[in-house]
Amino acid sequence: MNIQTPASIADPQASSIQRPSRAEAEAAVRTLLLWAGDDPNREGLVDTPARVARAYEEFFGGYEIDPVELLARSFEETDGYDEMVVLRDIRLESHCEHHLVPIIGRAHIAYIPDGRVVGISKLARVLEAYAKRLQIQEKLTAQVANTIETVLKPKGVAVVIEAQHQCMTTRGIHKPGVSMVTSRMLGAFRDDPSTRREFLAMIGSPRLGAEG
Repeated sequence: MNIQTPASIADPQASSIQRPSRAEAEAAVRTLLLWAGDDPNREGLVDTPARVARAYEEFFGGYEIDPVELLARSFEETDGYDEMVVLRDIRLESHCEHHLVPIIGRAHIAYIPDGRVVGISKLARVLEAYAKRLQIQEKLTAQVANTIETVLKPKGVAVVIEAQHQCMTTRGIHKPGVSMVTSRMLGAFRDDPSTRREFLAMIGSPRLGAEG
């Protein structure tokens, strides 16, 4: 089976980036501390560059994960199961690519199998692989849905993400409590209104039902 690579699904430039060394990364953090007006050599900050580098390895570990490979192993022994599979309320942690601040929320993922199913943890892992990259929510929603459709080839895929963006809650317009909702419906979820309504009812988001 000819499957697109993660780079072609997500970011054509991802595989061509030359990363700086750990020392260069830590030096960049020291520069930012100086620019912010503090002394990177004082006791409380002397280890901060190393800590930030380690934190970035965790925050952005998705660049090291192949989302397609996560879905490569699927199962045919389903006894003919062909109803939707829904994973809801998946904790989401990502970072805004415009301000490098957190995006925190939850995601709901569903698909309708066409003969094969995948371990449910893999759906959450695909979300995490893309979330642990610099993101905008619209792109993240599409990446998760498109990858599931490309690899599993189900009858339909649906992804809904609800999240708060600290780029607007802690800076700029300063509007805490505001959530952004994005959705990507493919196959049966896009073409069949009753299937879409059933999914939205399952995740407790009837307000999206009129959005086509």
